[in-house]
Amino acid sequence: MKDILLITPPFTQLNTPYPATAYIKGFFNTKKISAFQCDLGIEVILELFTEQTFSELFNLAFKNNTIVSENCQRIYTLRQDYLKPLNNVIAFLQGKQPTFARLLATDNYLPQASRFDQLDDMEWAFGSMGLQDKAKHFATLYLEDLSDFIVECIDPNFGFSRYAERLGQSANNFDELHAELQQETTYIDNSTLKLLDQKLKLVQPKLVCISVPFPGNLYSAFRCAQFIKTNYPNIKTSLGGGFPNTELRQLTDTRVFGFFDFITLDDGELPLELLHNFITSTEKESSNFEFKRTFILEDNLVVYKNNTAKPDYKQAFVGTPDYSDLQLDNYISVIEIANPMHSLWSDGRWNKLTMAHGCYWGKCTFCDISLDYIKIYEPVAAKLLVDRMEQLIAQTGENGFHFVDEAAPPALMKALALEIIKRGLTVTWWTNIRFEKNFTKDLCLLLKTSGCIAVSGGLEVASDRLLKLIDKGVTVAQVAKVTRHLTEANIMVHSYLMYGYPTQTEQETVDSLEMVRQLFELGIIQSGFWHQFALTAHSPIGKNPEAYNITPHYNTITFANNDVDFTDNTGIDHSKFSFGLKKSLFNFMHGIGFDIDLQDWFDFEIPSTTIQPYYIEDCLTEAQNFSTKPNAKIVWLGHEPLVEAFSKTKKGHTFHQLKLTFHDKTETLQINLNKDEGNWLLNKLPELQPTNSNAVTFGKLKTDFEIDFENFELFWFSKPLLELQDFGLLSV
Repeated sequence: MKDILLITPPFTQLNTPYPATAYIKGFFNTKKISAFQCDLGIEVILELFTEQTFSELFNLAFKNNTIVSENCQRIYTLRQDYLKPLNNVIAFLQGKQPTFARLLATDNYLPQASRFDQLDDMEWAFGSMGLQDKAKHFATLYLEDLSDFIVECIDPNFGFSRYAERLGQSANNFDELHAELQQETTYIDNSTLKLLDQKLKLVQPKLVCISVPFPGNLYSAFRCAQFIKTNYPNIKTSLGGGFPNTELRQLTDTRVFGFFDFITLDDGELPLELLHNFITSTEKESSNFEFKRTFILEDNLVVYKNNTAKPDYKQAFVGTPDYSDLQLDNYISVIEIANPMHSLWSDGRWNKLTMAHGCYWGKCTFCDISLDYIKIYEPVAAKLLVDRMEQLIAQTGENGFHFVDEAAPPALMKALALEIIKRGLTVTWWTNIRFEKNFTKDLCLLLKTSGCIAVSGGLEVASDRLLKLIDKGVTVAQVAKVTRHLTEANIMVHSYLMYGYPTQTEQETVDSLEMVRQLFELGIIQSGFWHQFALTAHSPIGKNPEAYNITPHYNTITFANNDVDFTDNTGIDHSKFSFGLKKSLFNFMHGIGFDIDLQDWFDFEIPSTTIQPYYIEDCLTEAQNFSTKPNAKIVWLGHEPLVEAFSKTKKGHTFHQLKLTFHDKTETLQINLNKDEGNWLLNKLPELQPTNSNAVTFGKLKTDFEIDFENFELFWFSKPLLELQDFGLLSV
């Protein structure tokens, strides 16, 4: 029995729990508030995709005469071939039957319907990725075939990572969603509600908090709340998460409160703590209670309550995410498409953490920078972050971390990396960044040493004029340099790409594609995704559309308000570029198509690019920078060298030298130094190890060197020291 039940309704992710409930439960732990959490999405999927359940679905579809398309007729005809391996496929994707990969990866083991039509050459797509990944991809396509059968024959709203998503997209009023909720429950609804009922009987909560991060789990959230209101009228319900935070800020429709008693906005810790105080109190008059950013219904009017003087909790006091109660061993890893970054999102289970609340840049004109989740920037101390990492490793047994920041700050990433290395942790981590100049070659090498394997970041329109209009704070040349630093450190780079930005011309779209082509051809970006610009109500463009030459089309808002329809006053139909941009990018990601004329990717006339063919390569040509900031930390990541003294005589003068031999995991480096300077360096290297709690800066090192010698810069930028700097002597 717990006071609060935290729910993520169907559907978000298959491979890892969405972290909102774990974050809130971690906070509740600090307040001794009893809570239980569940991810109904993965539980429904695991109930659906069994041999027994799918046999029922095949029979139901036949009985209802809903098997219409040739594709579903094929699946139904092959139903025994689909049913037989189903339980084993799920177990394999849960990591429980790894040897099954050898059977799954053969071309004729799994039955194949339309999803397998996308297979071109599996050796081409997966030759370097290995047997397990090929098997996961085949298994994923097999499940998607079955998903297509559900959509056509059982429930048109079904999707692995979304359910009835259309009902939550741009739903300016509640009418359509409300009407859908008056219909009979679907097969998927019944599965969801049966599992919910089990949780309610087990936990017996006073308050059920339902997290809705995306439009694709909004409908299920309302179905769950409807079920609770009907069958457990004494239990209070609350809605929170990314969707209400961005879309329900102008809510006025009272019908919503026939499902939910409360809707909270932005950071959930304090609002939910106050709701807990309210529902556990014997006094129930809401006028006598404090609320934080909470909608309630009073006198048949939607009222926004924000009547507490208490400030939100600082990040140091929100606790460590707590993943207990969740079925961590039962999540399934899938590979939908042969894209290395997409495999990170969907393959493997990641512990989710945040380095910093909000965005340290907070200027991009397409972004919702007016909202607190981006506007209020607050970093978490590196030591506390690594404390939380160690707690999560102990709890979950997983040492992989996805930092879900808007844009992780480079200074904090550096501190985090040093703390990880200092503690000797073996972890794997990745995050989202801005491609800014502080990601130097040395910083990228440090990040890699700490376990960073990938980053994603916005190149957006790949046009300097438009990047300036976005206020991104980067140029294409700068992005190229940063992505090279990351790639040379063996950190995978995924780039978010945008087309159709206000005032963008067709010429700029073509030139952006040429920039992207060159970046992929040089191998300094490994993954990318094009998306068309969308206008949001809370962005600088949404608040001042005239300045960006667009005309928004506003509707009366009683429910959701985020995406806004608009007319681009350039008159360009940017959507026509979609197929060609995505097709070319798919080829570039697989290392082919670089010599194909850009025109050949499109079925309409495009202008010739104005970008020179070696533009990006020229951007990467830069002179050696023989300067280091005095406050830069000097870090030695290597081992103690082997030392051999020797002498050389030249023109009657004897020079005493040291030969230092350094070994790392794959290579050996030998350098020769003057004996005295070499001994000075040998004495300093232990101080430069990350395990040393006292950081040594370039300025401090220079001062120490020049007590006994002259001109530290001449020593530091000598050929032997430059070689050593490439071998792990870093300036960060």
